[in-house]
Amino acid sequence: MRVDADTQMSNVPGLFAAGEVAAGLHGANRLGGNSLSDLLVFGKLAGEHAARFAREHGAGTLDAGQIDAAAREALAPMERQSGQGEGPYQIQFALQDLLQEKASIIRTDEGLGEAIRDIEDLKRRAEGITVNGSREYNPAWHTALDVPHLLTVGEACARAALARTESRGAHTRVDFPDKDGEWGRKNVVVRKGASGEMDVQTVPCQEIPAELRQIIEEQG
Repeated sequence: MRVDADTQMSNVPGLFAAGEVAAGLHGANRLGGNSLSDLLVFGKLAGEHAARFAREHGAGTLDAGQIDAAAREALAPMERQSGQGEGPYQIQFALQDLLQEKASIIRTDEGLGEAIRDIEDLKRRAEGITVNGSREYNPAWHTALDVPHLLTVGEACARAALARTESRGAHTRVDFPDKDGEWGRKNVVVRKGASGEMDVQTVPCQEIPAELRQIIEEQG
């Protein structure tokens, strides 16, 4: 997904990004408090342009069939019989452990490959997640809804780290310990296709506009 730098609208019309989700300003130098400036600056842009978009386009239309399908998918963990599958926390904790062990800041080709394979196993296990109790105030159900997205993001991070054959910022590859200048001019893009398979590509970074580059150089 692409986000316009001026409006913060993604390539999905009407969907805006606010803060670090827009890709961030700081690159590999992602320090603890940097997200606040991203949120203030890009959140303001997103809010202003989202309001303008809403005024100009009005309310959208919804597909009733898609809504019904999403509701069935969301309720599936609660409709399975107790003991039929694992609870969502078991999958969540297993994902946390494997990413910490095999895809954390210090990474290797072997570890990242193992992480990707382990996530495939967790995906199969997650298909049978079971949740007990009511729909009201049920954190296990909320976690069950989160798990598929956690698995997607975890896999995307591991695949991107595997593709980036250098060390930079908070990304350290033991098997590629040095910074590679070529990687300073391109990004890793991970897309999930309709079939669920992930496509990993490297794309050139967009050139900084001349007027912005001049401002940066003047400010040192």
